[in-house]
Amino acid sequence: MKSGVALVLLLVFMAIAITITSAATLLTVSFSQATTRQDVSHAALSVAESGMENALMCLIRNPGYLGETLTVDAGVATINVSNNGDIFTITSTGQVGDFTRTVQALVLDSGGIMSLTSWREIYP
Repeated sequence: MKSGVALVLLLVFMAIAITITSAATLLTVSFSQATTRQDVSHAALSVAESGMENALMCLIRNPGYLGETLTVDAGVATINVSNNGDIFTITSTGQVGDFTRTVQALVLDSGGIMSLTSWREIYP
């Protein structure tokens, strides 16, 4: 084998190794960013659910409760309560960073007895 061929083969193998290493690094960074976004999204949902639980307690104590803005951990829950006769609609939006998640609950007031009839996440 000529000495120049060994150098060319070495350069080809090095280029392949660098390409594979770069691709693996890019995939790792991409997966890490996706995991971080998913964690923040789940945190926003937890903030919204915490706001909902707070709103339910406040509504039981005070049927005239209309909502509030509540700081929960690293996020903010914005709570709105509307009343249509005996049915209260509670909407709690949790925001952490750029992520927002919203949950909504329906509460039935039967002569002063509050009953939770539904709890669901609302998608934009």
